[in-house]
Amino acid sequence: MIALAVGDVVAERTVHLTREDLVRYAGASGDFNPIHYRDDVAARVGLPGVLAHGMLTMGLSIETLVPWLGDAGRILEYGVRFTRPVVVDPDTGADVTVVAKVAVVDEDAARIDLTVTCADTTVLGKAQVRVRLP
Repeated sequence: MIALAVGDVVAERTVHLTREDLVRYAGASGDFNPIHYRDDVAARVGLPGVLAHGMLTMGLSIETLVPWLGDAGRILEYGVRFTRPVVVDPDTGADVTVVAKVAVVDEDAARIDLTVTCADTTVLGKAQVRVRLP
């Protein structure tokens, strides 16, 4: 069994997103809502700019754990609350930072809390992953 203690950081990374990434994700997911690639539409509906897809943010966040886990099949549960959008600037993009920290250790599983930020703002709240321990 892996020796884990509450508070251990088990994974972290920063992912740089560009507008091109958003277009590619739209193609892969089928989500072609123009708020994800058109500034004029985003502005017209009152958004601060073009937004990354919520599921893209959620997916890149959980992917941060996979190298540590060694097997994505060990993920038992995953849930988040979308708290703030990830605004992707047309020139500079956006950096999403994920820090995975042990919150609870049980006999055969652990809960890992993810802190997910962009521009020093938390973008996913209550991001929690329950994983099966080896």
